[in-house]
Amino acid sequence: MNAAKLMRDGLWDNNVVFAQLLAMCPAMAVTTSATNGLGMGLATTAVLIVSNILVASIRHAVSAQVRIPVFVVLIATLVTIIDLVLNAWLHELYKVLGLFIALIVVNCAILGRAEAFAVRNTVAASAIDGLAMGLGFTCALTVIGLIREILGSATVFAQASALLGSHFAFLEMKIGAWNGALLMILPPGGFAVLGFLLAGKRAWELKHRQTARASESHCSVPGPASA
Repeated sequence: MNAAKLMRDGLWDNNVVFAQLLAMCPAMAVTTSATNGLGMGLATTAVLIVSNILVASIRHAVSAQVRIPVFVVLIATLVTIIDLVLNAWLHELYKVLGLFIALIVVNCAILGRAEAFAVRNTVAASAIDGLAMGLGFTCALTVIGLIREILGSATVFAQASALLGSHFAFLEMKIGAWNGALLMILPPGGFAVLGFLLAGKRAWELKHRQTARASESHCSVPGPASA
């Protein structure tokens, strides 16, 4: 598998949120700030990478009849480990994300990549796919959270140092004296931001395809016949 294509698929073409429209629960519920989105995205990325590697490693040893339950048990085990790690070392972030960490188990993107990709490909390709899908998911959650946070709270990565550690303090910023619009950090604001981002992505892709077709048509037009 081409690593560059896998990365492009995960980050843009087949993005978990903006293309597949999966994992809408965490995408709407935890993205009241960019910090929350980043934390949930990184936790999900870790589960995606390791679950893809494990599934690709055991794909020949597990029969088709029982592979789905086996995959679910693997994912649940990984999520439990992530849950314990966050509780131990990033307790403030753990308290904010709460139940949504455990709900990573039923994230359709994770089981979907295990069933659609990892079970059919090598360990290396599956690891790259997990990384790409995880980073794409993390970027989507962070972007949604950042827009909602700026418009709703007039801050950027608020409490990043408390939730993610002191090394992330440089991300924190307050935008002027404006307090923001409460609607943007409520569920309607989340759906509105997601809708505008989806529309923007579709519009950009449509314009890109039209430009590519116009370029191909121009190149295919025969030149004037030579005398």
